[in-house]
Order: sequence, then C-alpha cells, then structure tokens
Amino acid sequence: MRYPIALLAAAALLAAPSALRAQDDCDCGYEDEEYYHEDRPTGGFFGGSFTIAEPQGEFHDYVDGGLGGNLHYIHALDPQGWLALRVDGGFAIYGYERQSLPLSPTLGGRIVVDLTTSNNIAWIGVGPQIGVPDGTLKPYVNGYAGYSYLATTSSVESSRYYDDEDYFSTTNFDDWSFSYGGGAGVYIPVRHGPSPVSIDLGVRYHNNGQAEYLREGDIQDNDDGTITLYPVRSDTDLLTFHIGFSVGISR
Repeated sequence: MRYPIALLAAAALLAAPSALRAQDDCDCGYEDEEYYHEDRPTGGFFGGSFTIAEPQGEFHDYVDGGLGGNLHYIHALDPQGWLALRVDGGFAIYGYERQSLPLSPTLGGRIVVDLTTSNNIAWIGVGPQIGVPDGTLKPYVNGYAGYSYLATTSSVESSRYYDDEDYFSTTNFDDWSFSYGGGAGVYIPVRHGPSPVSIDLGVRYHNNGQAEYLREGDIQDNDDGTITLYPVRSDTDLLTFHIGFSVGISR
C-alpha cells in the first residue's frame, strides 16, 4: 500500500529538473519578471478533498475502513513556490449504527426516535511541503506532525421528520494520540492566473500510534438503563487517499 507514495515522490523528482531547465531557458527582463510574480497568488492556497481511509497494520485487524473529508491551507515560503508550509485537518467515519426505538417504554411506539452511533477518527497536523510550482502536472511531497482523535458519539433525532436535527448527543468514548507522517500527490491545473484552481490527487500515511477506541457493537445496552463499553487498544495507523481541489488566494 506504500507504492503510491513512492511513485508520486519519484514523479516529483523527475519533473523538477525539467521545470528548472524551462525557467533557466527563459530570458525574462525586469518587466516580464514583475508580471510573472504579479500574476501569481499571494502564496496562500486553500483546498478540500473527499477522503478514503484504509486502516494499516494492527488497526486493520479491528476496523475495515472509512470515508470522510479533509481541509488544508498552504503558504509558500519562497517567491517561486517550491517550498511551503502546509496545515491539514480532516476526519473519517469508520463505523456507523442506526436504530429506531420508542422514546419511552411507557409511551409504547407512539413516539419513535432514531438512535445513531458513529465511530470517528480525526486528525490535524502541520509540516513542510515541497512541490513543482509550474507545469502541466505539479507533483509534491509533504510531511507533518500533529494529533489524531478517536471518538464514538451517539445522538437521537426524530424518525417522523426529515430535518435531521439532533435532539440529544453525547460522546460515549474518546482518546487522543500523537501523530506524524507524510505523503505525496499531484496538482492538475484547470485554471491559471492570480486565482489558480487545480484538481488535487494525493495519498498520505498517518502514523497515529496507540489509542483506545470503540467499534460497531462495542456498546452494550443494559436492562437497568446503563451501558457497558468494550474499548479496544491498538495502533491506529491510516493510509488516506484524497480527491479534491486547491484554490490560490488572489492578490
């Protein structure tokens, strides 16, 4: 599963010399250079992506996989945009249960509510990114350090209406862990200029360390109204695939 990272990193290394030669071959005067920089964004890029999460190692023994989303902000640290600082935050839902239950035993089935329980993992991190700033394809590699958060929450909403409004919600169990990792990807430009837009395809490995968490079926409802939890403790490493966009912030 680590082959996509290696392939994308190799693509970045192969594309970099070509981009440098193209820049060296350009005999640009002062006016062209000024236009070159003015036509670029301020150095800030905002993006979002749909995320597919694949548990790795020991985590894969307990969890099948998940779907979620990711947001990031990138700020260039040099005028050309080869080196940048990247901040990421995202989540994935790896378990979900839904039950229709009477609101109260004394009312019978006259008022029915939906009880939903979701198992979630979230992450946030910051680190460097190196990428090719110009070209038809713009490969990049990055690394990060931060935190991951695993939580199981339950909520109650009406099953008679379709407003999806949660009436009650509680966190049944949660845990934090230190996280670090890295990834690679490629930007595919679809619009140029001071506010460029690119398709963003990437993959990232999250080394989340050990944490305690719940899975589907790990909450037992007791006859006296209490619950019993059966948490699992293991490594929680993830491989995430991202399909999204990146937009440059205009001057």
